[in-house]
Amino acid sequence: MGRPRNFDTGTAVERAMETFWTHGYAGTSPAQLAEAMGVGKGSLYNTFGSKRELFELVLAEYDRIGVALCRDTLAQPGSTRERLQAWMRFTVDSDQTEPVKRGCLIANTALELAAFDAEATRAVQIANGHMADAFAERIEQGLRDGDVRDGTDPRAFAEFVLNTIQGMRVLAKSSDAAVLYRIIDTALAAL
Repeated sequence: MGRPRNFDTGTAVERAMETFWTHGYAGTSPAQLAEAMGVGKGSLYNTFGSKRELFELVLAEYDRIGVALCRDTLAQPGSTRERLQAWMRFTVDSDQTEPVKRGCLIANTALELAAFDAEATRAVQIANGHMADAFAERIEQGLRDGDVRDGTDPRAFAEFVLNTIQGMRVLAKSSDAAVLYRIIDTALAAL
């Protein structure tokens, strides 16, 4: 029988998320993770199995949190364009206020790992699919409400919005908010 855990796994995963998000998968060592999480290396491996298994948990949690926050933003009162703009500006503002401009963990993972890592590619696809689903549902509502142009393909426009946001999250590392706000306005003019 092992020793009982003396840490909260949810908090530990959140701290690991911050570490991976800041340093990337390859740039994060098990020692950094253990320190950030406030656990010993043994506890890290006993609880999460491996750095890779922990990273997969982190990606799933990032996806869950992000999609829930997005859906909440999209559900607020306002037109589809207003709600999409609110979400897009939120992502810009979040990136701009961080001391280290990290962008999006999912986009960063795609850039770092997806070209040669099938599991990372699948995690990115799942997360992007969840986000595109949220956008498509809001666009479908906009079609029903009459605030989205007739003939708009909800899935295609949702994928366009997702692509725009992911591109902005990469640009956020080196651009200011004014540039990113112009991109948002240009993208949503098509709606």
